[in-house]
Amino acid sequence: MSLQSYLEQQRARIDQELQRLAPPETEIPAVVHRAMRYSLFAGGKRIRSIFCLEAAGLVSPEPGPDIETISCSLELVHTYSLIHDDLPALDNDDFRRGKLTCHKEFGKDNKAFGEAIAILAGDALLTLAFQVLANLPRTPPAVKAALVAELARAAGTVNGMIGGQVADLEAVNGPLSPETLEYIHRSKTGALFCASVRLGAIGAQADAEQLAAITCFGENAGLAFQIVDDILDVESSTESLGKTAGKDAVQKKVTYPALYGLERSKQMAAGYIGQAKAALDPFGPRATRLKELADYLVSRKA
Repeated sequence: MSLQSYLEQQRARIDQELQRLAPPETEIPAVVHRAMRYSLFAGGKRIRSIFCLEAAGLVSPEPGPDIETISCSLELVHTYSLIHDDLPALDNDDFRRGKLTCHKEFGKDNKAFGEAIAILAGDALLTLAFQVLANLPRTPPAVKAALVAELARAAGTVNGMIGGQVADLEAVNGPLSPETLEYIHRSKTGALFCASVRLGAIGAQADAEQLAAITCFGENAGLAFQIVDDILDVESSTESLGKTAGKDAVQKKVTYPALYGLERSKQMAAGYIGQAKAALDPFGPRATRLKELADYLVSRKA
């Protein structure tokens, strides 16, 4: 199966499970559920969930009946982060994935959801992610606890997504340093990406050696993923990105192209992907698809 066919197949699989997990639009309070579902099904590639599933399969050919649900918890947290990131107080964007952002989208009666409902929709998606993990029906209690702790750490303030977002805000218009830049990228984007493969491995009950190798893969692939995002913000159009291109420079964000230039940034992304793939060598041919997905991270155009 080609990589593109594989990605489409996996995305459909994940979307089906997300449809089951997300509250229906008619459930009271309906407006926040409409907002949640609007952003959740606005065309995401489901990259984090796909990496989670693939990491689980790397550990075991039968990683457990709850693995799809585990992978969906990542999309719930990721979508929450996008809704909040697009708000005026943060990145202030009107478009995401080629559609109006949650706070700009018009819901019932041609009335925009607005910032308040968008904030609450993001909050609801975040809390739903932990509810989903805590209620996994066929996963041992100790594994469920480890999954909840892992996702909470990745989304939190200490070397996690929120910590990276705070550092990103504080770095605007400040002096550029390699240390600050790497911390922001490893935390804001890399932490959740690394958690994607770690959740898959934990859910499949990986041993310590397997988890260490998969963690090394996730740390390096996650950093490469964000470096490529920085590059695409410079080189791609708003149409291909589905969001406003060139905003990093306008907002004076700390990015790899700003500090190192485009060519050096591309070399660094390729280097990190090389390290990520090397970490999977102990798995042998079973890691072929995950290595192919790693290459996709740095070759994508959106």
